[in-house]
Amino acid sequence: MVRPITDEEKLYAQELLTRARAAMRSVEDYDQGTVDRLCRAVGWATANAKTFTRIAQMGVDESGIGDKAGRAAKRFKIMGILRDALRQKSSGIIEEDPEKGLVKYAKPAGVIAALVPTTNPELTPPGVGIYALKCRDAVIFSPHPRSRKTTMEMVRVMRETLRKHGAPEDLFLCAEKPSIPLAQELMSICDLTVATGGMAMVRAAYSSGKPSYGVGAGNSTMVIDETANIEEAALNTRLSKTSDFGSGCSADGNLLVEASIYDAFLARLQAEGGYLASEEEKAKLEVIMWDGEGNRTVDTVARSAQDMAAAAGFSIPEDRTFIIVKEDRIGRQYRFSGEKLTTVLAIFKYSGFDNLLEMVKQIYEVGGKGHSCGIYSFDDDHIHRLAMMAPVSRIMVRQPQSKANAGSFNNGMPMTSSLGCGVWGGNITNENIHLKHYMNVTWVARPIPEDRPSEEDLFGEFYNTETL
Repeated sequence: MVRPITDEEKLYAQELLTRARAAMRSVEDYDQGTVDRLCRAVGWATANAKTFTRIAQMGVDESGIGDKAGRAAKRFKIMGILRDALRQKSSGIIEEDPEKGLVKYAKPAGVIAALVPTTNPELTPPGVGIYALKCRDAVIFSPHPRSRKTTMEMVRVMRETLRKHGAPEDLFLCAEKPSIPLAQELMSICDLTVATGGMAMVRAAYSSGKPSYGVGAGNSTMVIDETANIEEAALNTRLSKTSDFGSGCSADGNLLVEASIYDAFLARLQAEGGYLASEEEKAKLEVIMWDGEGNRTVDTVARSAQDMAAAAGFSIPEDRTFIIVKEDRIGRQYRFSGEKLTTVLAIFKYSGFDNLLEMVKQIYEVGGKGHSCGIYSFDDDHIHRLAMMAPVSRIMVRQPQSKANAGSFNNGMPMTSSLGCGVWGGNITNENIHLKHYMNVTWVARPIPEDRPSEEDLFGEFYNTETL
């Protein structure tokens, strides 16, 4: 049970809000060129290799989770967000449709409460901050206590950059003593919440009384059909599964492999660095990964394959980078068919695409509805049939899932650090949260020639038939 907020915390939240609103007033007349220049400055300050690597590794040291050597690669996401932001308008007229007589004007959304997850304390602040700055919003960041210092350091860099270029640094603020009651207070008094974190915090955001963009739980599932390039699929699986030790909700969790290529693909996965667990080792992993209530244990999230094995009571070679468990059952009671959030994945065998579609349906009943899945296939009919039935917001075709569905330089998905999961996942949108979500838009409508179809055209075959 969450304790009540203290009077001191209430006053602090109001102080942060007052400072943020004052900063917004100072930039309300900034034109597009000025805003874009500031976005570039913040982008460079946070995404340059030296600074981002330092703060990313600080995040791993502070939280105790994730891959210290590999996390620095996430800086590409800031560059992608900056690219997308610079290519769009966010001030004045942003769209015109003369045929419909419509003109759209962008306005700031307001002060944003941004909840920062412990898995991305270095990425979420600039990711949210660049889009917010582009729209002349202010942001109050609420760090996860486990990675508070890292979040504060990244926000410090962002604030110092604004100050250096003559802009009010209070456009970016950070709660120095984060707590759940303080986060809830910020969500209730700010204009908008961007909640990137656990489901409990996302639910709190939706119950705050203010508009909120939340994310849903993942259970990323990849289909490998008989037309797949096995080498490509295995390589991408390794890239996705090992990125930051599988901390992302997009990291491959379940592989559904067609029977005719199953053995060859499994062998290729092992050639890519996968360790095939025995049934005894699988049972040991299950004991440490889930508690008696079926919840993932925090201390086994985003751990190396060696650490996972050691915690379970066995050892694996140093050159193994992820662990494979064979599974043939799907359901809440079969833990490995659910989200894993570490360097462990489950592999399933299927025969026939109709059976595959039923397995996909069953897996997303276990968890991950609304999030994402992927397919390695050159059969457009298979891709189409999966897209027609999968209860997910995004499907990546022949791509490393955790590096693709939040946007990459090789696909057209909007770059983001927050993935909406739609009504399936309890979210208000199933889009990647990007620039348009950080602004209000005023529609101006001028009169046009009347566009009124006849009743006969509208009602078609039912026109002038029997009435009730």
